[in-house]
Amino acid sequence: MLLQMIKKTAIALVVAAILGSGLVALSYQVTHEQIISNQRAALIRSLSVLINEDMYDNDLVNDIAYFQDRKLLGTDDPIVAYRARLQDRPIATVLSPIAPDGYNGKIHLLVGVDYNGTLIGVRVVSHQETPGLGDMIDARRSNWILSFNGLSLNNLTRKSWNVKRDGGIFDQFTGATITPRAVVKAVHNALLFYEKHKTEIFETETASMTQ
Repeated sequence: MLLQMIKKTAIALVVAAILGSGLVALSYQVTHEQIISNQRAALIRSLSVLINEDMYDNDLVNDIAYFQDRKLLGTDDPIVAYRARLQDRPIATVLSPIAPDGYNGKIHLLVGVDYNGTLIGVRVVSHQETPGLGDMIDARRSNWILSFNGLSLNNLTRKSWNVKRDGGIFDQFTGATITPRAVVKAVHNALLFYEKHKTEIFETETASMTQ
């Protein structure tokens, strides 16, 4: 009798474990797909802020290439370049460099550059900077990030690509100079990268987003 009870209990536990594993797997699949969908929607919104949809006719999210340059892109990892084209002509790109030297860590950016090398715009994707101080780099907190619009390597001197405390033209924040300094440096480096690799950016074969 006792043996039969033990067998029944064991079978019940096995069935419960199988059902539980199946539910977890199903839940993960549904949740994972939703996360991917949400991330894609957020990416499209971010890109559309920098490049108007009437500027291109290709699939901006999937017309991409990966590049590595620790010095100019701020990381050893490959970063993605989104390419905008109109009737197959290159129009602009959005690079995704990192400012590695923020006050509280890495600052992830999107840097929109038109074909001639002029900044269309810059946005902060993620950061860990101090609320009320360093987070002023976020467009939701201030207009500071808009000060890059229309700038290029041609209309600013090398010295000008600094915060005012370092002799440049960009405002620093009261009590927080490290954060804007890191962003200015990263944006300038992104333009240097674009100038150096302009042809490669647009001619490199389209890569997979899963790279």
